[in-house]
Amino acid sequence: MSGGLVKRSLILSGHRTSVALEPEFWAALERMARARGLGLPALIAGIDTARDPARPLASALRVAALHAAQARADLGGTPHAC
Repeated sequence: MSGGLVKRSLILSGHRTSVALEPEFWAALERMARARGLGLPALIAGIDTARDPARPLASALRVAALHAAQARADLGGTPHAC
């Protein structure tokens, strides 16, 4: 991994929030959004809505990125390094 966290601000459910993730996870989420025909904010909003309120948003985003990479690998795709 390349190291430091990258912080991004966005609006979820009408409230401004910031999320800090490693660049590799941001890249994985951007790939997920493109594959689903969504913008990154829409993808994150969907993950936020579906997550258990006890799970921090950053954790839910990392898990979603991991699940997407696993699904690509299961379909015979080449998972990108995350």
